[in-house]
Amino acid sequence: MKKVLILGVNGFIGHHLSKRILETTDWHVYGMDMSTDRIAELLDNDAYKSRMHFFEGDITINKEWVEYHVKKCDVILPLVAIATPSTYVKQPLRVFELDFEANLPIVRSAAKYGKHLVFPSTSEVYGMCHDEEFDPENSELICGPINKPRWIYSNAKQLMDRVIWGYGMEGLNFTLFRPFNWIGAGLDSIHTPKEGSSRVVTQFFGHIVRGENISLVDGGAQKRAFTYIDDGIDALIRIIANKNGVASGKIYNIGNPTNNYSIRDLAGMMLTLAAEYPEYAEGAKHVKIVETTSGAYYGAGYQDVQNRVPKITNTCEDLGWAPTTTMADSLRNIFDAYRSQVAQAKALMD
Repeated sequence: MKKVLILGVNGFIGHHLSKRILETTDWHVYGMDMSTDRIAELLDNDAYKSRMHFFEGDITINKEWVEYHVKKCDVILPLVAIATPSTYVKQPLRVFELDFEANLPIVRSAAKYGKHLVFPSTSEVYGMCHDEEFDPENSELICGPINKPRWIYSNAKQLMDRVIWGYGMEGLNFTLFRPFNWIGAGLDSIHTPKEGSSRVVTQFFGHIVRGENISLVDGGAQKRAFTYIDDGIDALIRIIANKNGVASGKIYNIGNPTNNYSIRDLAGMMLTLAAEYPEYAEGAKHVKIVETTSGAYYGAGYQDVQNRVPKITNTCEDLGWAPTTTMADSLRNIFDAYRSQVAQAKALMD
């Protein structure tokens, strides 16, 4: 019976992971976050109350609580991070302070108390790598010049990966996982009208609901390999279980190479699907696809990678895992999940 500490338990990965743990294992979840909107149904479920332990707090303030629970738990997942490109460009120091500095003491505590640290690296660490598929063992990590603060997230995460690897050389039991564009309900709020404030699927979804134009940055030719959240959580559960220590000292890409589509393709797929739903069809009729520049959309400090496909050979072989959800099914699941929120999202126009 594992005790799993999830910092950022109310976040996108945190709430989906908690739900899966409580539904399918006998493990206990110890979670911290600053809000509870996504995990409210877990906290209110009588069947889970003996195994779902929540503390409302901030990792930068409640440091004693965090250290005590690192010591108490078996597996540590520090999921607190800023992961929106507009913030990388506009507030790079904030990204570094939270994603690196605030997480470093947690990494050190995991090493101190001999815990299994399961740390969220990112597909962004590969930067503008030129490989056709990104290999966690061999691909070069290539970032742009210093005057492009977009890369602070990539650099902060890469430095943390290297620090964790260094602690691993001194005995830390760790696994680094790199999510490749995980999508699903609860990724970001669809109630955020400001462009660039959420990740691409949620951003487009909000525009469709409200009948607003969709902006394609630099034509939308850049491709991403999208991964449905349930597939990602399947892999994470296997990493946490760590049967026979198979995941210890490993770096895993968790992504779906077959769901590799351009952002322009994504917009088209979402508009086509929206027309099938009475809740979304009216808004979708008013949406036009327009083009903009990255400078106009994000600011001068932005740069992008044109292709980002994960090599998942070791993930599949070590964990006995494979992604199974198609892009069409992923999007349909998201559209189904938000049907009840359409009125709220539309109200943002008033």
